[in-house]
Amino acid sequence: MVHMEKKEKKQIRTFVGEVISDKMDKTVVVKMVRTYNHPVFHKTMHKSKNYKVHDEKELASVGDVVEFYEGRPVSKTKCMYLARVIPAHAVNQ
Repeated sequence: MVHMEKKEKKQIRTFVGEVISDKMDKTVVVKMVRTYNHPVFHKTMHKSKNYKVHDEKELASVGDVVEFYEGRPVSKTKCMYLARVIPAHAVNQ
């Protein structure tokens, strides 16, 4: 008798960032800022990184805050997918 084990779904990592460019076709560039405390100087530091995010329906525009996730590569530099555009009134709260 063969036991069929359930495969656990891989945890999807989601990120939140601001769209800084939407000039490419079906792609937006999102700036994600990470805040952390420096281990030696005990100072709050900010690191930012730009991600190319696949936006199939071209919903996002410059200045929007979006949620995106990691997936299989679409191209050489693009392996992130747009999950949703976060409304502006939800960001300010």
